Amino acid sequence: MTENNIKVKPFLRWAGGKRWLLKDLPRLLPEKSFKNFHEPFLGGGAIFFFLEPKKKSFLSDLNKELIETYHSVQDDIENVISDLLSFKNTEEDYYKIRNKKFVKSSRKAAQFIYLNQTSFNGIYRVNSRGQYNVPYGHRKNYRLDIENLRLANIALKNCKIAFGDFTDTIKNVNAGDLVFLDPPYTVTHNENGFVSYNQKLFSLQDQYRLANTISEIKEIGAYYILTNAAHEKVREIFNNKDKVIELKRASSIGGKNATRGQYSELIITNTI
Repeated sequence: MTENNIKVKPFLRWAGGKRWLLKDLPRLLPEKSFKNFHEPFLGGGAIFFFLEPKKKSFLSDLNKELIETYHSVQDDIENVISDLLSFKNTEEDYYKIRNKKFVKSSRKAAQFIYLNQTSFNGIYRVNSRGQYNVPYGHRKNYRLDIENLRLANIALKNCKIAFGDFTDTIKNVNAGDLVFLDPPYTVTHNENGFVSYNQKLFSLQDQYRLANTISEIKEIGAYYILTNAAHEKVREIFNNKDKVIELKRASSIGGKNATRGQYSELIITNTI
């Protein structure tokens, strides 16, 4: 529990994050309290921070820099804060900090958080050489929330945080646990096309692998909640007779080629 029961918020902005789902989450949870919590597509961690699980949590992701940042927030928060306070939110400083190659773990974590908070839309994108290349976001009103970072540090104390594929989750899952699965979306919302960028990150074959992992989770006797695009191909892949709920949300990512509006997303679960 965080101090004085103040609710901790995600300290990162994350494209595809699930803050929009929080208002519906309570009705998706198992009737009986779950045991340990697992989130193998961690991202900004909106679900984890909202639930603040009282028992052990297993958090993981295939973004190595993201996981290293979580480790530093978990283990070295005051140095992370100190390093963050040394970074200025100006366009000139942004590009200087973006181009730096830090060695110290707290400094690297501060750089990751700073770039996430001051870049355009908080997008995580790297070029062919693995270099972060998102432009400055001109968030002139951004202010570092130091207290929330300290609350995040407290919330992460009883967590095992790991870099790895979602299939690695299974070795830690036991009967009565809850697994929240939020994979990168391979298909576009309500359309027939495939997302070329996400197809590289998370292919159609990965979606089938995830369906197999869900079967293993159920065999163990654990609960799962899956979020995915509302698309007929997704319904086909995850057609396992569990509860399917379609929810609408607003588009949150903008740009000159983006369209804002209402999207439908699928929630597939064995909790209700």
